Amino acid sequence: MAATAQLERTEDGWTGVQPDAAWREEVRRLADKHDAVLLAHNYQLPEIQDIADHTGDSLALSRIAASSSASTIVFCGVHFMAETAKILSPDKRVLIPDARAGCSLADSITGAQLREWKAQHPGAVVVSYVNTTAEVKAETDICCTSSNAVDVVASIPADREVLFCPDQFLGAHVRRETGRDNVHVWAGECHVHAGINGPELADRAAANPDADLFIHPECGCATSALYLAGEGAVPAEKVKILSTGDMLTAARSTNARSVLVATEVGML
Repeated sequence: MAATAQLERTEDGWTGVQPDAAWREEVRRLADKHDAVLLAHNYQLPEIQDIADHTGDSLALSRIAASSSASTIVFCGVHFMAETAKILSPDKRVLIPDARAGCSLADSITGAQLREWKAQHPGAVVVSYVNTTAEVKAETDICCTSSNAVDVVASIPADREVLFCPDQFLGAHVRRETGRDNVHVWAGECHVHAGINGPELADRAAANPDADLFIHPECGCATSALYLAGEGAVPAEKVKILSTGDMLTAARSTNARSVLVATEVGML
C-alpha cells in the first residue's frame, strides 16, 4: 500500500506531512489482525514513528518486542535490527517492511572477515557494536552499544588485546576515552554519519553559538567537535557525544533553546 506521506525540507529543517486517517486506520487494523507490534527506529520518517507502538534505538526496541505478548514483530528499520529482534525473540515471527533496507556500517564486515582478523590476533577479545549482522555477532565475545562501548572495553583486562568492530569513529572514541593502545579498530563506517564533517560542524556551531551540540559517536565529526571544545571555539559543556537514546534524554534536560543534532534526520 502506498502511503500518502512524505518528508519535506524547509529552511528550518525537515517537516513531516502527516498520512491521511484512512492510511493510519488501515495500518493499525492490519497490525491488530496479525497480532503484530509495530516498532519504529528513531531514524524513521516522522509519520512512521507516529503510527508505531514503540519508537527507540535498535536494542531497546528489540527488548520491548521480546517482552510484548504479540506473536509478530514488524520492525521498521534495517536488516540487523530485525535480526537482533529475532535473536531476542526466537519464537516470534519478525518482519521487515522493506527488504532493501540495509546498513552500510553492518555491511562493512562479514563473519569471514572477522574470523580472519581473529586468526591474526589469537587471544584477543572481540567487541562488536550492536550494529552488526547476526553472523558477526556469532563470532563476537561481547556485543556493545554506543552508550556502553567505553565501559565494555574498560572492563577488559588491560593486558588483553581488543578487536573492536565495525565502526572506526566509535572505535576511535573508545580508544580516546579508555586511553588504551591495544584496541584494534576495524575501518568500517556508516556513510551518513561519516558524511557529517568537521568543517561543516564548525560552521554550524559558529552560526549558532548558544546551541548545544549533540553528536553521535559514529560521526566523523566527533573528533572535530572535541578539538573545537579543546581550542575554546565551542564551550566544552555544550559538546555532548551521545547515543541515540542518550540524545533524547539530553534533549529533555537541556536548557539550550537550540540544539545541533549530528546524526540521521529522523532523530529531529
